[in-house]
Amino acid sequence: MKKLILLLVISLTITACGGNNEKNNGGKLNIVTTTGMIADVAKNIGRDSVNVLALMGPGVDPHLYKATQGDLGRLQKADIIFYNGLHLEGKMGEVFEKLERIKTVIPVARGIDSTFLLDDPIYTGAYDPHIWFDISLWTSTINEVTSTLINTNPENAAYYEQNAAEYTAELKSLHNWVINEIKKIPADKRIMITAHDAFNYFGRAYDIEVKGLQGISTLSEFGLKDRVDLVNFIVDKKIKAVFVETSVSEKNINAIVEGCKQKGHNVIIGGNLFSDAMGAAGTPEGTYTGMVKSNVKTIVEALK
Repeated sequence: MKKLILLLVISLTITACGGNNEKNNGGKLNIVTTTGMIADVAKNIGRDSVNVLALMGPGVDPHLYKATQGDLGRLQKADIIFYNGLHLEGKMGEVFEKLERIKTVIPVARGIDSTFLLDDPIYTGAYDPHIWFDISLWTSTINEVTSTLINTNPENAAYYEQNAAEYTAELKSLHNWVINEIKKIPADKRIMITAHDAFNYFGRAYDIEVKGLQGISTLSEFGLKDRVDLVNFIVDKKIKAVFVETSVSEKNINAIVEGCKQKGHNVIIGGNLFSDAMGAAGTPEGTYTGMVKSNVKTIVEALK
């Protein structure tokens, strides 16, 4: 990783001193993001004035992601780099620190008041990074992206502001839709079990209890006691379905299902949820709105 960062700095320094990292491709801004969720915000605000590339595609776990040699060129060509922050992209932190010296590198979570963030139960002073699962909270990132685009390309300010207003309205409607859908689940059945604690913001925003086998990062360790405690919780509450995640191995959740079975309680896999990554490009789940709707439909169908 250190060798990769050194190559990155040398490459970017050469570009900054002697090259012209102009807006390529017909004058469009080149934007590189870490996750698909952030890319979706940038696409909705920039529309036809930007080219947006997400480094992390479907099924990719951002907690474990390491910058590759191929990322060097992508980062070098970027006019703007957006990442989540809050230590979601833990293994890329040093890369971003180096890039900030010579490029516009923005953590989209930086404008969110910390009073609205959930604490990390393990690391003091750290926060849960999965902010996109509270749609009203995620809407705050629109301001960060919009202001960055305006600062970079002020002649398009009115265009970006109009797009931001439209996307904000879309997400507000989505937020209200989720509230109404979750109400279809009886209150005593609103308990959601997943592979890791990615859905705590979702639970807080939409009145559903969530529990994950691992902590908020898939780097978190869990032991036999954690597994036994979760099995006992599921059996005691007579929970009928648990969920796997598209970016996390389902092995551990399958072990939970088996543990419940050994205690005489049959629990099913309620479906796949998109947690740290969206679906494939060109599918409904390949957009933020489509991902959220897919998750909610899966949850409601399995638990109601």
